[in-house]
Amino acid sequence: MSDTISYKTVTPEEVNTWFEACAVSDFPSDGGLNISYQGLQIAVFNFTRRNEWFATQNLCPHKKQMILSRGMIGSDGNEPKVACPFHKKTFSLKTGENLNGDECAIATYPVKVENSKVYVGFA
Repeated sequence: MSDTISYKTVTPEEVNTWFEACAVSDFPSDGGLNISYQGLQIAVFNFTRRNEWFATQNLCPHKKQMILSRGMIGSDGNEPKVACPFHKKTFSLKTGENLNGDECAIATYPVKVENSKVYVGFA
């Protein structure tokens, strides 16, 4: 689905569905995978160095390509971020804010790990 209107940040308080993405062991360390949920492509990141998990839309808002799950993750100070592999724009993995000062942002989703399974929260 290439319509950015379909991607909307979900806060932990808004979650009414925890979707089982896959097993923790399926994820690369310090990397991401793309999952599909009701037509949306969601990038889920195992940020091993920080011992944290994040989920965002997989759609890069600049060129409308489904590539963020293949982006490099790192930190800007204490802010976890992902860099688009094609355009090098960086986004906060916590808030979705564009860290390059551009107007476009990305949607973020809550993640939890239970019983060696990774779940992404949707409203």
